[in-house]
Amino acid sequence: MFVVIFGRPGCPYCVRAVQLSEQLAEKREDFKFKYVDIQAEGISKADLEKTVGKPVQTVPQIFVDQTHVGGYTEFEQYVRENNLLG
Repeated sequence: MFVVIFGRPGCPYCVRAVQLSEQLAEKREDFKFKYVDIQAEGISKADLEKTVGKPVQTVPQIFVDQTHVGGYTEFEQYVRENNLLG
């Protein structure tokens, strides 16, 4: 499983998404993630909307195996529903 988190500095939900991903990476050998700082990478809101495929109001925007799951709340729900932390 590969997760990509698009976020920005100073975003508390981005921090939480990274922390949850770090927990998953410690517990699961099949879990990898990448955090993309949209400001450092020069990714605009319009660029992110093209990647997501719909209007984006907030970050983080999170993809699991190239499928958009949403923000932190949706990612946390995905982890719970799929019992990824065991």
